[in-house]
Amino acid sequence: MSFLYNIAIAIYTLLIRIAALFNGKAKAWVDGRKGWKKDMSAAFAEDDKIAWFHAASLGEFEQGKPVIEEFKRTYPEYRILLTFFSPSGYLQKKNYEGADKVMYLPPDCPANAKHFIETLQPAIAIFIKYEFWYNYLSYLKKYNVPTIFISVIFRKNQIYFKWYAAWIRRRLRRIDHFFVQDEQSYEMIRSIGVDRVTLSGDTRFDRVADILAKKQENRNIQKFCEGHKVLLAGSTWPPDESILAGLLERFPDLKLIVAPHEVKAERITELLSTLKVSAARYTVDDPPNWLDKQVLIIDTIGILSSIYRYADIAYIGGAFGGGLHNIQEPAVNAMPVIFGPKYYNFKEAIDLVNSKGAFSINSSAQLNDVLETLLTNDEAYSRACDTSQKYMLDNTGATEKIMDGLVAFL
Repeated sequence: MSFLYNIAIAIYTLLIRIAALFNGKAKAWVDGRKGWKKDMSAAFAEDDKIAWFHAASLGEFEQGKPVIEEFKRTYPEYRILLTFFSPSGYLQKKNYEGADKVMYLPPDCPANAKHFIETLQPAIAIFIKYEFWYNYLSYLKKYNVPTIFISVIFRKNQIYFKWYAAWIRRRLRRIDHFFVQDEQSYEMIRSIGVDRVTLSGDTRFDRVADILAKKQENRNIQKFCEGHKVLLAGSTWPPDESILAGLLERFPDLKLIVAPHEVKAERITELLSTLKVSAARYTVDDPPNWLDKQVLIIDTIGILSSIYRYADIAYIGGAFGGGLHNIQEPAVNAMPVIFGPKYYNFKEAIDLVNSKGAFSINSSAQLNDVLETLLTNDEAYSRACDTSQKYMLDNTGATEKIMDGLVAFL
């Protein structure tokens, strides 16, 4: 099976190179990996103790960030290498100060994996959530590098538990330790013969609790929101924005902040066309001119997590398409969270819906009904706020459990 796997990796890499001729994301994937051998060799000295952290993309990085930063504080003698598979992670975090070097992970062919591990000689390798790259894991095992997976979540439909995936399961059994997010993941990984596993919880709770504690201020957003009830729609896609269209006709005293998942010019134009209202743009219009607008478009990245605190209710995008985006950031700021119907792969969403801290909707009419309740029923609103924040804060502590477990491998 390893032979077929290597053929599949070679074909995938070839297809990406072809796509790079006309696709910007594919081009970034290819260009970012050029000269990686020289780049990596120049980043570290021969006697450096290196801790290698790998994240598939931005979401996995955010999940692992509390552990990376706590590791750096606790073990300053280590140098940190952070690798990404996806451009969406690398391009946003290539200058991340918590790592000594940030780079793309080369494709998982045997030659790349062999050179990477032999040259880097990491003291420990920590993978965040997923990314079970067969050749990298093989060479890590060959050179006796402790290999740890953190914030892992397993589901029944994943390939690792299919009858035909015995070769992958054999590789999983050779990993030194798993730190998993929930009880189901704990039981599933043990069901295939892996007993080096700890139920640690989800490190994202620690990250959002840290954001709450820091309370980064944004005076302009604060002034836009003052004196009004505010709905902040974060990480939206076109289906979400269609749901939001017409909202202000029903709630004329409500202010709306929309932070789309993508902020390219064409997406902002599409968003403005969908909403059909006069709106201010965060990077274009002067803040004093925001005040007479009902809608503010956040057409930049990097500030969303810090501005939820100024809103009263959050709508989070993605659950009408590929999957729900981060609901923890608004929830920890003590507000009700609303999202679409596709949320069943997200434990925190399920828990909050069941406890009435969050609400799932299928249509504009349902969104209007939920907002009507939250804006007119003080008891229901306060209960949702308290429930959301308490759930987030009660689930912190995963980073500490992981750090305690890592001691045995350092």
